[in-house]
Amino acid sequence: MAGADRFLALRQALIDDDRLTAADRRASLSELADNWLGRFFAEAPDGAANGMALVAVGGYGRRELLPGSDIDVVLIHGERGAPEEVASRVFYPVWDAGLPLDHSVRTVDEARELAGTDMKVALGLIDVRHVAGDAELTARLRTETRADWRRGARTRLPELATMCRARAESAGELAHLLEPDLVDARGGLRDTVALRAVAASWIADHPHSAEAAQAREWLLVVRDSLHRTTGRRHDRLLFHDQDEVAFRLGLLSADALLRTIAEAGRAIAYASDLTWRAVLRTLASRRTGRPGGYAQQRRPLAAGVVEHEGEAVLALGTRPELDPVLPLRAAAAAAQAGLVLAPQTLDQLAAVCPQLPEPWPAAARDSLVSLLGAGRSTLPVWESLEMAGLVVRWFPEWERVQFRPTRTPVHRHTVDRHLVETAIVASGLTRDVARPDLLLLAALVHDLGKGLPGNHSESGAVIAGEIAKRIGLAPEDAATLALLVRHHLLLPEMATRRDPDDPATIDAVVQAVGTTEVLDLLAALTRADATAAGPIAWSPQRARLITDLVGRVGAILGGTPSPKPERLSEWQRELAASEELAVRRGEPSPDGLTEITVVAPDSADLLAKVAGVLAVRRLDVRRAAIETVGERAVVTVTASMQFGDPPDEVSLYDDVARALAGRLNVAERLTDRAAQRRGRAIAHAEPQVAVLPDASESATVLEVRAHDEPALLYRLARSIAENGASVRAAAIETLGAEAIDVFYLVHGDGPLPDDVTARVGAALRSVIT
Repeated sequence: MAGADRFLALRQALIDDDRLTAADRRASLSELADNWLGRFFAEAPDGAANGMALVAVGGYGRRELLPGSDIDVVLIHGERGAPEEVASRVFYPVWDAGLPLDHSVRTVDEARELAGTDMKVALGLIDVRHVAGDAELTARLRTETRADWRRGARTRLPELATMCRARAESAGELAHLLEPDLVDARGGLRDTVALRAVAASWIADHPHSAEAAQAREWLLVVRDSLHRTTGRRHDRLLFHDQDEVAFRLGLLSADALLRTIAEAGRAIAYASDLTWRAVLRTLASRRTGRPGGYAQQRRPLAAGVVEHEGEAVLALGTRPELDPVLPLRAAAAAAQAGLVLAPQTLDQLAAVCPQLPEPWPAAARDSLVSLLGAGRSTLPVWESLEMAGLVVRWFPEWERVQFRPTRTPVHRHTVDRHLVETAIVASGLTRDVARPDLLLLAALVHDLGKGLPGNHSESGAVIAGEIAKRIGLAPEDAATLALLVRHHLLLPEMATRRDPDDPATIDAVVQAVGTTEVLDLLAALTRADATAAGPIAWSPQRARLITDLVGRVGAILGGTPSPKPERLSEWQRELAASEELAVRRGEPSPDGLTEITVVAPDSADLLAKVAGVLAVRRLDVRRAAIETVGERAVVTVTASMQFGDPPDEVSLYDDVARALAGRLNVAERLTDRAAQRRGRAIAHAEPQVAVLPDASESATVLEVRAHDEPALLYRLARSIAENGASVRAAAIETLGAEAIDVFYLVHGDGPLPDDVTARVGAALRSVIT
C-alpha cells in the first residue's frame, strides 16, 4: 500500500496545483497513471505477461484523464501467459486505492467481436493507446478494430446518430441549459467523441474549425474545474457549484461561465450538424448511385435560392453582393421547405450581402415573418444565422440576451432560445388571430428587455418600438407590437393573481388591450410564451383561468358582457348550500397532485386552519383558492405529499373538524417541525410583500412573494386573521420553489383601514423573513 499511498499523494498534488493548466493536468494525470499501471504490469512473474498488452481506451486513451475520470483499460492477451494473474496484479492496486476503474480482459478477436455489437466499446477502442507490454499486439488491436469500424460504417454510423439524438433528447442542449451536463448534452463532450468516430470511418470528416476545437478544449477546462470543485466525478454543472467553478476559472460570475459554456456548446452542435448531414449524404449516394442520394436537378425555392443535395444553396447567376434581402429570403425558403442553408452559402451570404436599408423593404419583413412561421423547421435555420452573425446584424439587441440564463423555476431555456421557441409555438396559432405577422414578431421580441434595469416588459416595449420602426412597420402596427410586449405578462398575472370576479380585474385588462383584435393577439402570445417556457407556466389550471378571463374581457369589448362564469362545480355548490362541514379528497394525479375541498362556515381563520391541517399531514400546498358563498366558504387546494400517500378523506375530515373546534393545536405541531428544518433552507431572493393599489375597489389586495416552504400558507393566513383582516378571496400559487400568494382582504364589508393594512403587511413580512 506504500506504493498506492505515494501514487495518491502525487495524484492529489497534481489536482491541487493551481499553476498547472487544465491541459497539463490531464496529460500529467495520464502519464502518472501510465507509469503506475506499467510498473504493476512489469512486476508480473516471469512469463506471466508474455504476449500481452495493457492498453488505455476512451478518455484515458486520449490522455484526457481528469480528477474524476475513470481509468479505462483493457488487458489484451494471446495464447500464452496467465491473463488472470496479470489482471489481478494490475487491477487490484487500483481498487485498493479507491479509484474508479473500468477494465476488461480480452483477446484481440474478443475485443473486435464485442465492439461489433456494443457501441460504447467500439467508441472506446477508436482511441486505443499502448501503456505496457507487447506494442505489436496493441498496434494489431488498433488496426483491426479501426478496419472493422470502417467496414461496418454503413450500419454503425446511423446507429451512432440515433444514439446521439436520443442522448440529446434526454440531456437537452448545452447551449440553452441552466444546469448543463458538460458531457451528455447536445453540443457536449460526448458529441466530440462521436465526431472522432465519424472521422475514423472515412465516410466523412468533421469540420476542422478553430472555433469547434477551442470549444472542446474549453469544456474540458470547465470539467476539470468542476471535478476539482466537487471532489468527485460530476459532469452536470449545478447551480450551487457554478459560482465556485467560475471563480476558479477567473470569470466574474456564474452567468459569465454559463455564457462561455453555451457558446462552446453551440459551436460543437453546429459542427455535429454539418458532419451528420455529410454522413447522410454520403451513405445515401452509396445506396442510390447519385451524389448525396438526391436527384441531379436543382429545385427552385425562391428567387436566387434552390435546393441541392438536401440543402438550400444559391442559384447559378445569383448576385448576392447586390441583394441585401437575400439572406432573409434564403433563410425563409429553407425553413419553409424543411431544409437548412448550406454552410458555404451561409458564409457567402454573411460575407457578401450588403446591410439592409432602414426601414427594411417589405420583402425583407415578409421573409422574416415567413421564417418565423415555419414551425419547428425555424430552429436549425435560425441557429445557423446566429452562428454566421446575421441575427445580431439585423437585431443588435439580440446580443444582450444571447445565451442569457433565466434563473426562474418557470423557464427551461436561455432567453434567446426561449424567444425562438415562443415563435415556433406561435406559428401554430397564427390562424387564430387577425394579424399573424404581429403575433410572430411579438413572440420573437417580447423578452428583449431582459438584462436591462427595471421592468423588462416596459423596457422591452421601447425596444419593440425601435425594431418596428427599423423593419418598416406602419405606425399603428408598431404601436400594437409595443403594446403586446408591454403587456405580455398581463393575462397570466390577472388570471392567476387577481380575483376575476372583482370588476377592477376585468376593467384593467379592457383598458390595457382596447380592442378584440389586440386581445386575441395577446391571448395567443400568452399561450405561446407560457408553452415555450415549460409545463409549470402553462398548466391545465392556468390555461383554464386565462381562457376564462379572455372570454369575459372579449365579451365586454364586443358589447355583450357574458355572465360571470361559475367558479365552483355543481357538487361544490351543493355542499355550500348545506350547513354541514364537508371535506372531499380527489384521487392523486399521475404527477402526484391531490385536490382537496373543504366547505365550512366562513371565518377569518378558516384558510389558516385548513392550511395548517394540510401542513401537519405533510401536504405541500401548490395552489389554493377560497370562495365565499353567503356565510359559507369553499376552500379548494391542490397539494402534493412530501413522501408517501396522501391521507384518506375520513382522516382529513377528522383533523379539519378538530382544528375548527379548537381541539387540534396546529401551531404547536408545526412549531416542532419548523425546528427540525431550521438552518436547512437555501439562500434565495429577497422576499416581498406589496399592496396592489388598483387591483380592487372593494378589498385591499396584498401580494406575497417568497421562497416556498412547508406551512407557509398556514403562517401567512394565521397572521392575517390575528391582525384584524379577513380573506375574501385568495389566489395561491407555487412555481417551482417560488410562492406567489395574493390575498383579497376586507375589514367588515370593505377594504382595510390604513392602520390595519400596515399592521398586516408588517406581520406578513415577519413571517417570510
